[in-house]
Amino acid sequence: MRRPAAAFGSSLFLALAPGTVAVLLPWWLTGWQAGHWPGPVRLLGLVPLAAGAVVLLSAFARFVAEGLGTPAPVAPTEHLVVGGLYRHVRNPMYVAVVATIAGQALLLARPVLLTYAAIAGLVMWAFARWYEEPELAGRFGAEYERYRRAVPGWWPRARP
Repeated sequence: MRRPAAAFGSSLFLALAPGTVAVLLPWWLTGWQAGHWPGPVRLLGLVPLAAGAVVLLSAFARFVAEGLGTPAPVAPTEHLVVGGLYRHVRNPMYVAVVATIAGQALLLARPVLLTYAAIAGLVMWAFARWYEEPELAGRFGAEYERYRRAVPGWWPRARP
């Protein structure tokens, strides 16, 4: 896949998948109506919200630049993506989406979003475990197995 096509496909998938999970559904659950938690607690929500957005955009860009493909299963990468944030954790996109939702929960003072973040995280874990990991092992073989053994799936390590 050429980079322009990968960039277009990744942008479309970013809007559809994380856009739905991290923007549309939280809006549907809350209407962006804020609760009444103390200001410092709510402001703390900006940290995971901003960090999650930066990590998500960085991970999508890495799929285009390094993988020559998209995160979408219908247009996968030509190369296994192991650089950048993928040196620290195998699933930075999923971690970023959960962080973004948790940040919204704090910022809006809405516990329902914490529950939603936990459920979304479990669904993403199940998808990664039972679909993505076998698919990557089949496509990239020993290269993926070495990567899987070396890099944690969900809790980022400090040093690559």
